[in-house]
Amino acid sequence: MPELDAAIEAAIEGELRLLDPAVRRSAELLGALLHPDYFEFGASGRRWDRASIIAELSSKAEPGVRPLTVSRMKGVRLAPGLVHLTFDTDRNGACAHRSSLWRQSDEDWLLYFHQGTPYSRE
Repeated sequence: MPELDAAIEAAIEGELRLLDPAVRRSAELLGALLHPDYFEFGASGRRWDRASIIAELSSKAEPGVRPLTVSRMKGVRLAPGLVHLTFDTDRNGACAHRSSLWRQSDEDWLLYFHQGTPYSRE
């Protein structure tokens, strides 16, 4: 397996942190990983902006109660300071293909865009 470059490793690390229930419960920790212009097309079909996704996730008393499995995560550097990640998630049979764009801002990598598209294993 080829070695990942530092930009891809940073984006993957950030993505995995965002999936951590403790991070998702904390508006401060969550906000530290999201670009000021962040937006998302959720697997629900809803469009989220930075403020609305932080409010939604951090308001849940116990997000991530159902186990989440992540698979097939891979990344590609699109340009200096820009990484595209793709991966799949499964939360008790609710599956989604995921796509994220991570941008480098100063020294930090921040999630700029995310999309989740539901799919069926059948």
